[in-house]
Amino acid sequence: MTAPDALAALIDARQAASGGRLIVALAGAPASGKSTLVDDLARMLGARAAVVPMDGYHLDNAVLESRGHRDRKGAPWTFDVGGLARDLARVRADEASVLVPVFDRALDLSRGSAREITPDVRIVLVEGNYLLLDDPPWAALAGFWDLTVMLDVPLSVLETRLIQRWEGRSGAADWIRLNDLPNARIVVERSQPADVVIGG
Repeated sequence: MTAPDALAALIDARQAASGGRLIVALAGAPASGKSTLVDDLARMLGARAAVVPMDGYHLDNAVLESRGHRDRKGAPWTFDVGGLARDLARVRADEASVLVPVFDRALDLSRGSAREITPDVRIVLVEGNYLLLDDPPWAALAGFWDLTVMLDVPLSVLETRLIQRWEGRSGAADWIRLNDLPNARIVVERSQPADVVIGG
């Protein structure tokens, strides 16, 4: 089986064994392939699964500007980790629908209450760079995960993908060197070990 097939089967089995809602953390550096993997998993698992993207918890650009962090957007300290934790606690309670934000890349901002996690969702796939980060406040999220997955991609491959991602955009080389690659190193060097590691 391919990695997504095998992982979907594992997630399915874990959820069936638990009988309750399963929360899965899928982590990896920028350009590691998280979005592609989580989309594949959601398609394979069907209506029982829903995705909660960590990117929905990006701080707004105006807040980043006021804090002097606009040039480091995407770094660990540029997210509303407390908001993510509160929503995960509600997802874990499994008592009612939970509305979560989703990041709109075209608008470069988060849209609040843009996705609904309904009570019939049995598998919640949480996707993002820092979900396994072993630094506060991110480390406190560990208690929510029933299964953890890390995409392990060499930094050289990540750099190539990032160059392709930002190709043709003004200031792309500096953005990759000063922001995306430092963020990638944080994920690679400071994340907790995962239950499942997928190479890329």
